[in-house]
Amino acid sequence: MAKPIRSVLTHAVLIACSFVMVYPILWMLSSSFKPDSMIFSTANLIPTKWTFQHYIDSFSTGTGVSFGHYFLNSIFISAIVVVGSLMSASLTGFAFARLRFKPQKVLFGFMLGTMMLPLQIVLIPQYIIFHQIGWVNTFLPLTVPSFLGTTPFFIYLMVQFVRSIPKDLDEASVIDGCSTFRMFWSVILPLTRPALITISIFAFYWTWNDFFSQSIYLTSSQLLTVPVGLSQFLDVTGTSQWGDMFAMSIMSVIPVFIIFMIFQRYLVEGIATQGLKG
Repeated sequence: MAKPIRSVLTHAVLIACSFVMVYPILWMLSSSFKPDSMIFSTANLIPTKWTFQHYIDSFSTGTGVSFGHYFLNSIFISAIVVVGSLMSASLTGFAFARLRFKPQKVLFGFMLGTMMLPLQIVLIPQYIIFHQIGWVNTFLPLTVPSFLGTTPFFIYLMVQFVRSIPKDLDEASVIDGCSTFRMFWSVILPLTRPALITISIFAFYWTWNDFFSQSIYLTSSQLLTVPVGLSQFLDVTGTSQWGDMFAMSIMSVIPVFIIFMIFQRYLVEGIATQGLKG
């Protein structure tokens, strides 16, 4: 087979596969501009009758709280989790990678072991603890744990990245009179930017799309987030407002898409290139 023909066939297959993967999003985007009566009656991606009413109505739910309020709650929680994850992962990762203390290997092995625990196993004990200290129906159960290094994957990623940095830089900083924290802050931390950006992206994605934990700890309509707010479009009769739900879903995807498009280069560099080196 000639090389040009092979190239055309390869690109055709890739385009077809890409279209299959993107089709659900395109269909949801198209449905958000269709009247409710036409969403499931036609399969056309281009609406024959356009309406923007779904985007207007999505800012007013049955609870009296607008989608904009849910949006701000999700941004607030996600931003705090990103900051907490960066602080805990960078400090803990540096400690495991550079410092030497007696129970280091035991603690690191224990930390890796927690990566194998499903969320459902620790959910009940966590809920009991948060309920006893009065944190249920607040943002605290969703934000405070991020400052305590409760995501072992982030710590492991940082450990592997810091280990890839030459130790000669540590020795040079010690000769220059740097303390351990100064070495971490001025020498190591700036070099871990790809890993930090990778952690930020994952922390934002996982928090933004977290329906399970947020639906358990948040009950007040004033505290609901975007994933939980989407469920408010199911009324008591069991009939969904599909058009409004699709419009709200499209708007909730926009921040995720923007962040990925801006930081995708650092995401690939942080994971595939250096982040998982041993």
